[in-house]
Amino acid sequence: MMRITLPLLLALTCASHAIAKPAKNCVVANSARDAAKAEGKRFSVVIEGPDGKDVQDVILIPGLSSPRAIWDPTVAAFAGCYRLHSIQMRGFGDAAGINATGPVLDAFVKELSDYIDDEIVDQGRGKPAIIGHSMGGLSAAMIAARYPLLVDRILIEDSLPFIGLLFSPYATVTTVKPQALKMRANGLAAGKQPLNEWTLQTMSATQQGRAQVAKWSDTADYRVTMQVFYDVMTTDIRPELPLIAAPVTVLYPYDSVVGSAEQIDALYANAYRGVGQLTMKRIDGSRHFIMLDQPDKFADAVTAFLTK
Repeated sequence: MMRITLPLLLALTCASHAIAKPAKNCVVANSARDAAKAEGKRFSVVIEGPDGKDVQDVILIPGLSSPRAIWDPTVAAFAGCYRLHSIQMRGFGDAAGINATGPVLDAFVKELSDYIDDEIVDQGRGKPAIIGHSMGGLSAAMIAARYPLLVDRILIEDSLPFIGLLFSPYATVTTVKPQALKMRANGLAAGKQPLNEWTLQTMSATQQGRAQVAKWSDTADYRVTMQVFYDVMTTDIRPELPLIAAPVTVLYPYDSVVGSAEQIDALYANAYRGVGQLTMKRIDGSRHFIMLDQPDKFADAVTAFLTK
């Protein structure tokens, strides 16, 4: 099991992106937020919110190349009512450490599960809710499937249980792996590169959002980015979805540039059809970073998720 210390974190860096709609009676000013920090091998955690054992713990997992700063508006909106654990994978906003070489995703999921077990469940705090974006959403589903006794419920923001479905409904890990190997090799050979404009267009519907995503990507360690992207491309957890006992909420974006709403609805519904307790919610007028493009709708969805 993972054992970590909790020294006080004296200051937090806040990102300059849109502020989420505050949850009623939960919003706190940044200056009023008390925080502690936990250090693991694969990630670090900033913990904010009330410490009582009757307070719901919520795990916040960013996506590929994203630091924990993506959750700053969410923390500001909910830290008055929940104990929030903002995760940051090593290499995405800090030094890569052990993540610089070798597979990352499965080890990250195992270590985060140990953290939940040791620092939350074993402390008598009950099972946490988990919110994850992109790679973080995949990680949340993996934890819920593999460690069902550690999870109360999960919210997945724009993530598929197998990313190969974006290429073909008939894709498998075997058919996708050659492309994944090539992309990882090319990315590692190229070294640190800015995101191209086409990729940025798929990330956010606004210039401000694309600039923020580009900034986060630029601070990420490209070695970790390429390895985790390979790990995600070669991970298919659809056979594990029936093992998830917790309720699952899936938020997914729709923008007319990506095709018809019916196609998008079918893609996500078919991908998650193995989940027992499933709520699907489409957020229109957004691309991959829903929390940037539609912050009020995202905050409302989180409120509904946490208060069910």
